[in-house]
Amino acid sequence: MRRKCLAAGLFGLFFSAELFGQALPAIPVAAANSNAPSTHTAYYLDPLPLHFDLILPLPPTRNSSVAAAELAELHRIEASRTPAQVAQAQADDHEETIFIFKSVIGAQFTAEELPVTAELSAHIRKDEGLAGGSLKNIYRRSRPYQVDNTLHPVCPVTSEPTSYPSGHSLSGYLLALTLVQLVPEKRQQIFDRADEYVHNRLICGVHYPSDIEASRKLAYSVFGSLAVSPRFQHDLAAAREETRRKLGLPLAISTQ
Repeated sequence: MRRKCLAAGLFGLFFSAELFGQALPAIPVAAANSNAPSTHTAYYLDPLPLHFDLILPLPPTRNSSVAAAELAELHRIEASRTPAQVAQAQADDHEETIFIFKSVIGAQFTAEELPVTAELSAHIRKDEGLAGGSLKNIYRRSRPYQVDNTLHPVCPVTSEPTSYPSGHSLSGYLLALTLVQLVPEKRQQIFDRADEYVHNRLICGVHYPSDIEASRKLAYSVFGSLAVSPRFQHDLAAAREETRRKLGLPLAISTQ
């Protein structure tokens, strides 16, 4: 079921993209660990046209039954995680670019081989960081290991309450939604890898399941806003041509 979640959201994404891009007034972008608005601007989402905080449900409160169940799930994951899973989760923790999908696309899918695609990825990551960072600053949810010191995270930790939503998960889902526009032939494999990537935040022990679910929901709205940006569409087209040439795929994508 988890592996079908991202694909299922696509059906309504482009139908609502124009609404997402225009419906609400802009909000300031706040840095993740600051109460002051950021002086940085997004690249494609400039200014951010949505109150993204109105899209997401409030995170479960610390003493709620939902939070307790999530902590229990993290303990179950910790007890059963294998060395191979830990190694993959740690590797994914250090990578937030579109090239997390190299295992799906192939050995030539690298930043060195595809500089235009790498630049597109960097701009998306910047926009994700600004949008996600603003929300982390609004919700200020403590990380699981900050609440339960019997958890043993295996990835870098922070003292800041920045759990909700998950930035890595938002990046992973946004980059997956972008990559299927470049290589739709690998659509399901891309979505499967995205689900693995975000699940590794639980393997790491640094996020709750609800942090990841919030990022999945948010990704549809953010990508809808990206989709109506002429700058994004220009860069997406250039990255599509570069990637498909490198992979030896037809430049024209069949809709059949």
